[in-house]
Formats: sequence, structure tokens, C-alpha cells
Amino acid sequence: MAGATSASRNMETLEALESRVRAYSRSFPAIFSRACGSIMLTEDGRKVVDFLCGAGTLNYGHNNHRLKAAIADYLASDAVIHGLDMATPAKLEFMETFNSLILRRRDLQYRFQFTGPTGANAIEAAIKLARKVTGRQNIISFTNGYHGMSLGAIAASGNRYYRTASGVSLSGVTFMPYDGYLGPDVDAAEYLQKLLGDESSGLDRPAAILLETVQGEGGINVARKEWLQSIQTIATNAGALFIVDDIQMGCGRTGEFFSFEFADLSPDIVVLSKSLSGYGLPLSMLLIKEECDAWQPGEHTGTFRGNNLALVSATAALDLYWRDDIFSQGVQRTGEVMRHRLEAIATRYGNRFSVRGRGMALGFDCEMSELAATTACKAFEKGLIVERCGPVDQVIKFLPALTIDSETLNDGLEIFEHSLDEALKQTRPS
Repeated sequence: MAGATSASRNMETLEALESRVRAYSRSFPAIFSRACGSIMLTEDGRKVVDFLCGAGTLNYGHNNHRLKAAIADYLASDAVIHGLDMATPAKLEFMETFNSLILRRRDLQYRFQFTGPTGANAIEAAIKLARKVTGRQNIISFTNGYHGMSLGAIAASGNRYYRTASGVSLSGVTFMPYDGYLGPDVDAAEYLQKLLGDESSGLDRPAAILLETVQGEGGINVARKEWLQSIQTIATNAGALFIVDDIQMGCGRTGEFFSFEFADLSPDIVVLSKSLSGYGLPLSMLLIKEECDAWQPGEHTGTFRGNNLALVSATAALDLYWRDDIFSQGVQRTGEVMRHRLEAIATRYGNRFSVRGRGMALGFDCEMSELAATTACKAFEKGLIVERCGPVDQVIKFLPALTIDSETLNDGLEIFEHSLDEALKQTRPS
């Protein structure tokens, strides 16, 4: 009882002192004191299975002990932690390791640009660079896309709730229908091609075409290989840069390191963040084709570029998980286990619900936001953290750690199934 009283008091303090803008502490009203792997512990002693993982930031779980050891050793050595974009052994080792284990093995060649610490910082840099390279202004983005909350990034994001909060007119972006948005009988790539080829369509020639191969916040919408290849070709023919936002779906989330590998794409710019550091430390970067690296020295800067501590953990993650294909294959197998289980749950209800996604990024479409909200709430009460996404938050999003063990995964999926069942009884029309 004393523990519960203390936890309640702490939540009241948080509510009194923190801005009303807070979000996750509303959805998951607890004080989280410790975490390990796929389990978080609350201050009052509850164990909670984490299927959110820092919104895709903790692909290797909480406090991964091998990554923690690399960080601890670096801290103990008095090596450089903050060095602007100065050269350090940590930066050099990361770039050499990434180039060797990730890029060369995929026959890719890119230059590295370390941006500010967030994914939105990297998106801003990518958009700015595309406009500089092409001398054009227009960015083509897609329905249900999400690229961050800063003004340039939110201008390229579709959600009206977030766009309205900006308080200014958001310009410089034209939205096109994402794959499947207009239904199965309409090829959205052909639609875009027709507009770009028509001098009277009203569509300004783009500086870049920006997309996610799997839309995370937009509802786990999955683009087909053929559509993605068509969009890349359209960008090339239009003289526009092709930018893939791999902030949430990169670093192994869809099974391969990059989410675009399955489609044999070669983007002009790749945007990475979230799980890049492997440990939840802020780190974002652009991979830029050499011919697109048009920056002059200091044209795009920031105080917190190339976080050396994050580079150390990122290098350790690459060494630990990406020296061969074993980890990638395991992610794909676990993703199939998740998909089969979720599809079996959907089948129980006469296929009223749908399951979609790739790898270990899956969405369970509840169709109604009220049902998804009630399900997520009940899941947390039973010991599971899941987030909602989609245009009206009607999709339950599953982003468990890629390293999750089968027992914990099954526990979480069982909690979800029971929570959905209870939510259906509660929200069923009388």
C-alpha cells in the first residue's frame, strides 16, 4: 500500500510540473525505474513487457549488456564525449565498421553526414540538401507519411493533428497517394508519373521524393517492391533526389538492415536515427551519394553532431549483430511467428481485423480508434506496452526488441489477445 501511495504521489508531481504536451506518460501512467531486455519495471514493482521499445529506438532491448560494456569502457577511458564534428577514434571506427559490414556487403557507396541528434534533424538536413542540389523547392511526400515534428519535417508529414499544432502555414511539399491508398485497382506510381509528365498538372518539379518503405506512424502501411522501384525510377527521370526515411524501419526492424533492401533500391539519401546507436543514445545521420554531397564547409551545422558515446555503442551493435546474416534471419523468423499469431487472433473474430507489416514491425488494425485505445489500456493494466498508430490511432503497433526471447514474446502476445477480447466485450454495441 505504501508503494502504491508513493507511486501515486510521484505521478501527481509529474502532472503538476511537466508540460501538458507529455504523451507516453499519459498512455502508460507509471514511474518506470529499471529495464532489461524486453522487460520494464515500475517503481511499485510491476513487470511490464515492452512492445514499444522507445518507438523503435531499442531494437536490441533495454540495457543490452554487451553494448553497455562498450559504453562503460569508453567512459572509463576519459575519451572525447562531445567534440562537435571533430575527428575522433570513435567516429573513425564507426564509419569504417559501418562501411565494411553494412555498405560494402550490399554494394552501396555513401558519404556520412552526422546531423543533430534526432530523426527530424536528419530529415531537415536531407530536405535542405535536396533543394541545394537541384535548385528546386518542391518535395513530394506521401499520404499517411510521418517524418518528424520540426517545421520542415512536419510539412512533409500527413497527420492533420500534428500539422495544425505547428501554428504556421506549411509549404514546399506536395502530397501524393502512397501505395494502396487509392485501392488495389489504382497504381499510385502511374498517377504520380502522369502528373509529373503533364505540363499543366500544376505539380512543380520536385527537388526530392521522400518516403518510408513501411509507414510506421501512418498505420504500418507496407509498400510493394514494384511500387518502390517505380517511384525510384520516377525520381531519377524527374531529376529529383530519391530519399528513404529509414529512421524507424531501419537497423534491422524489417529483417534486413535497411528496409529497402528487399526491393533492390539505391536511394540518393538514406535517413537513419532511432536504433542507430543501439542503446537509446541520440544519434542521427544521412547516407549521401557522393554526387549529391553538394555541401560547402559549415553550411549545415549543429552542436550535437556525431555523439561519440553513441558512436561507440553503434559500433558495438554492428560488431555484435551484423557481421553475418544470422541475426537478420532470426528477425525474419520471429516476425513470421508474430504474424501467424496475430493472424490467428484476427481469424478468431471472422477476419474482422487485418494484420500487416514486414519483419518485426507489425500492425493489428482494430478498425475503430475506441477499440484500439481500450485494448492498449487493458494491455498495460495486464503488463504489456503497445502503441497505437494510423490516421485515427486505430492500429495497434508491435515493435518488440529484435532480441526478444520466445517466452517473453508469447507472454506479450497472450496479454494482447486477452486485452482485445475484454475490449471487444466492453465496446460492443448494446
